[in-house]
Amino acid sequence: MPSRGTEPSRSSDQGPEDAPPTRQTSTGFPVRRPTGRLVAPGGRHRRAVPASLPEGSPALILAVPTANSDGLGSAAAEISTIIGLDNPALEVRAARVSAQGAASSSEGDSLRAVLVEAAARRSGTATAAIVVPLVATPHQAAITGIHEAIAASGAIARVAEVFNTNALLAEALHIRLADAGLARADRVRMFSITTSADGIIVATVGGAEAVGSASVTAVLLAARLALPVVPASLDVGPGIEEAAGRLQAMGVTRVAIAPCWIGPEADLGSVEAAAASIGAKCAAPLGAHGNIVKLITQAYGQALGQIEAAGEA
Repeated sequence: MPSRGTEPSRSSDQGPEDAPPTRQTSTGFPVRRPTGRLVAPGGRHRRAVPASLPEGSPALILAVPTANSDGLGSAAAEISTIIGLDNPALEVRAARVSAQGAASSSEGDSLRAVLVEAAARRSGTATAAIVVPLVATPHQAAITGIHEAIAASGAIARVAEVFNTNALLAEALHIRLADAGLARADRVRMFSITTSADGIIVATVGGAEAVGSASVTAVLLAARLALPVVPASLDVGPGIEEAAGRLQAMGVTRVAIAPCWIGPEADLGSVEAAAASIGAKCAAPLGAHGNIVKLITQAYGQALGQIEAAGEA
């Protein structure tokens, strides 16, 4: 304990700029003052893209599962902007891909057209792009559309693995629920609210594999909230009503839905209608949450490392 009128000793690894200023109280004990320093969410530590990229490095193309150009707005555009600002040497593009005719589409915002442009700006033998599917859970129809578009474009491109759906997604879902007043806020935010739900449905889209992946996220979210959490799907079973029945059998009376998708790959209106049919409330999709940005850049960084190791860059 520091003696009266003296400052507490500082650890050897703490520089003057890191130590918050202090003032003396009437008791003589120093009290920390806030520094007022603003820190950008996520900061530079989230970057998985190398700090310096050689000229002609593969573009990062976000493959957005949407049938029209509207899906390239909102979340997709915001994510592209954030990654581009964090990595100014990296070419970042968003392109739409669909299981219905994606390969034959040559419109300017289609994945095929964007790949052709990326290849034209690079050496013919270099990898033109790393394509990252803009999905939070496995989405086989989108993956098929991506491979078809790459083949039709003739570009050399690599598809990054769909990023995992573990702790980072559970944390993001927790925050979205808290933002909507449907769950207690996470400990990092240092405040709590009255929750209006005692059971959660993690809703997803993309088929049976997506449901299986969302099940893992649901377990982790349940551990964070200390509430029952079950997965559901908009396109395969179990559906929203079936999941609600499971929760009601557990004694849940207030259900909330956490959409486990980024945005364009699912129809929010459909899940809101399903929520209304069971008397549930619905949080916002994941959108451009910092954890989504982190997972995308990790996917690009991992694929870039594989390319460099194989001498394909």
